[in-house]
Amino acid sequence: MINKIKSPGIWMLLILVVSALSSFAQQPKSITLREAINLGLTNSHLLKNQQAKIEEATAAVKEATERKLPDFKVSGSYLYLPFKPNIQMKSDSAGNGGGGPNVNQVVYGSANVSVPIFTGGKLKYAIQSAKYLEEASKLDAEENRDAVILNIVNAYANLYKAESTVALVNENLLQANQRVKDFTNLEKNGLLPRNDLLKAELQSSNAELMLLDAESNFKITSVNMALMLGLPEQSVLKPDSASLQPGGTILTMEEYEQTALAKRTDISALALRKKAAELGIQSVRAEYYPNLALTGGYVAAHIPGFLTVTNAVNVGVGVQYNLSSVWKTKSKISQAEARAKQITASQDQLNDETRMKVNRAYQEYLVSQKKIQVYRKAVEQAQENYRITKNKYDNALATTTDLLDADIAQLQTKLNVSNATADAVVAYNRLLQTAGIINN
Repeated sequence: MINKIKSPGIWMLLILVVSALSSFAQQPKSITLREAINLGLTNSHLLKNQQAKIEEATAAVKEATERKLPDFKVSGSYLYLPFKPNIQMKSDSAGNGGGGPNVNQVVYGSANVSVPIFTGGKLKYAIQSAKYLEEASKLDAEENRDAVILNIVNAYANLYKAESTVALVNENLLQANQRVKDFTNLEKNGLLPRNDLLKAELQSSNAELMLLDAESNFKITSVNMALMLGLPEQSVLKPDSASLQPGGTILTMEEYEQTALAKRTDISALALRKKAAELGIQSVRAEYYPNLALTGGYVAAHIPGFLTVTNAVNVGVGVQYNLSSVWKTKSKISQAEARAKQITASQDQLNDETRMKVNRAYQEYLVSQKKIQVYRKAVEQAQENYRITKNKYDNALATTTDLLDADIAQLQTKLNVSNATADAVVAYNRLLQTAGIINN
């Protein structure tokens, strides 16, 4: 058995199997932008945290509602008296006094129920306020969802740019290496100065260094994307270029601005918090009123050798009024009103910030579209420039430096188009996010 394992054929087979498995594990996984967004939303830690906040707000609504339910308390005690108590009883109707009983233990219990009838509106305001805050929490989750979508789009665009850079630089490196081979043959035959060969070799080295940086950046970007989507960090993701196409009809800046003021969830959430703050003022004012409750109870007691009480049921109405509220509530009302004023000011500030963000996002998108047009035209110009320079070089009318510069310019314009295309998608989605319609 040992001899079989040591045979070269078996070892070669094992090496091939391991290599195949490793190659399979590193196969790039193609993923569209929509798939990335769905994965990111499903595995977002931020959204999971926000969901927990929604559950907390929902529980607060339930707690406020349960305050309308009766309070029911049961208590009981057993007391042992180590010393004989001094008990003096009043004389009976005949005027004859009685001796005190020998008491050494007491057992008693009680059950009390209280149902609120009138609280000045505190319960109603508390329930409604909790509902407003619950809805605000849900809107906060929607706002975070929009932010997560934009972050995924941004990460996806960066992944696309990194992959495109690797592909373009690798293509340029192959051309540079072929040029070095051609120049080497020319230099050996005395048809090319050695200085020109060195220039070509230097460009090849620079392209190789650029490729190393590009590959490193792609790996880092891929890890960031994988973690954002909840995938293993070793995953090699391949973006789909067809996904990076802005869609939909572009509206006017004024239309986006009005849409943002009407549909942004942070604006709606702040409006709900203002309503909750206004209810808080009413809740504090309710402290001026007494609390009225329907009460009932049952009492039982047993003192051996002296007293037994059973079936002592009572029903009544309880009134509670804190007289100090007359002079203490006014300051609380002032605090509640100040909080409501702060939210009103925050609303005005948020509206102004929203208008500014929409204007900035709209202009950035327009500029991104113009950049694509300019860069595409620059690619045509760079390609034509390289063709002309190559012809001149072949006819000894241009230097090697001119040829290499034209080649670098051609590469740079291609990179610019790739980056501008991805940036335009990000700019478009940022415009949708600022307008509150990125989910659409």
